[in-house]
Amino acid sequence: GKTTTTTLVAALLDAGGIDPTVINGGIIHAYGSNARVGSGEWMVVEADESDGTFNRLPATIAVVTNIDPEHMEHWGTMDDLRKGFEEFVSNIPFYGLAVLCTDSPEVRALADRVTDRRIMTFGFNAEADVQAVNLRHENAVARFDIELSDGPVIKDCTLPMPGSHNVCNALGAVAVARHLGMRGSEIREALAVFKGVNRRFTKVGEVGGVTIIDDYGHHPVEIAAVLAAARQALASGPDTRIVAVHQPHRYTRLSALFDEFCRCFNDADVVAIADVFGAGEDPVAGATRDDLVAGIALQGHKDARVLESEDALESLVRTEARPGDIVVCLGAGTISAWARELPVRLSQAAA
Repeated sequence: GKTTTTTLVAALLDAGGIDPTVINGGIIHAYGSNARVGSGEWMVVEADESDGTFNRLPATIAVVTNIDPEHMEHWGTMDDLRKGFEEFVSNIPFYGLAVLCTDSPEVRALADRVTDRRIMTFGFNAEADVQAVNLRHENAVARFDIELSDGPVIKDCTLPMPGSHNVCNALGAVAVARHLGMRGSEIREALAVFKGVNRRFTKVGEVGGVTIIDDYGHHPVEIAAVLAAARQALASGPDTRIVAVHQPHRYTRLSALFDEFCRCFNDADVVAIADVFGAGEDPVAGATRDDLVAGIALQGHKDARVLESEDALESLVRTEARPGDIVVCLGAGTISAWARELPVRLSQAAA
């Protein structure tokens, strides 16, 4: 949720007249770019833990959305990863603020360990300082109220993107906005017109009533959250289906998190797995496309299949998808190009 949360923080601060400079890991639709130079004194930056360099960024406000076993080729152990995040939070000055999502068990534990910095928590849990309540999803729009530990409830909030995880990301941005003095009405209005970020549940087309989604999700936690969001976005009734198309990214990631990958597709009715995008890595035994398909099936999924090529994706959607279905293409490799070309291919075939 780093990129989406960064975008949400930028959107709220823009609405509050703070006019920040922004450097993000994805294309912000409101800017048409991943960066913008503002005239205000604040800078909003997406910090990445992948190689530890996030601890070289001098942050006044540090937002931590979750901590999962990712980029372990750098960290080695979970203890070292935890220490990295603890250093990230400890690097903020005494007058700064750590904004922590206590829905994540690892982040909650981090909050307990940090005793010498100001902390504001967010999430769905009742103890959070910024908490979403009364959440419901209607036609891919999230509707909710926000309870604040230090102020009145912000009622009737809307976020024009599905997924409980995106609402949680928004809460982190709300915590930052409140700390910088924004009013509840400003926050509500900014969330309602949020334009999103590229490759985060991005609709790239609709052909014959079938919606095509492109998403960067390439970690099991991300994939599960995106597919849950797709399930929440389905408005056509129980007979509509989700077709998940995933291109695993890096053999080492697939190997290290193999069991988690096998379990993260439960919200999909059909799962199609493409060849691993190696990103320069050599293959790892037991971590191939076919291994993953077999593993998903062993977990009890009724329709997990191999996807041989981009042509096979077109054929799959033409033969299997029905009006109202959602096709979600997931991955950090070339799958995005497949997703964006798919509506064109389907339209040409229909013509």
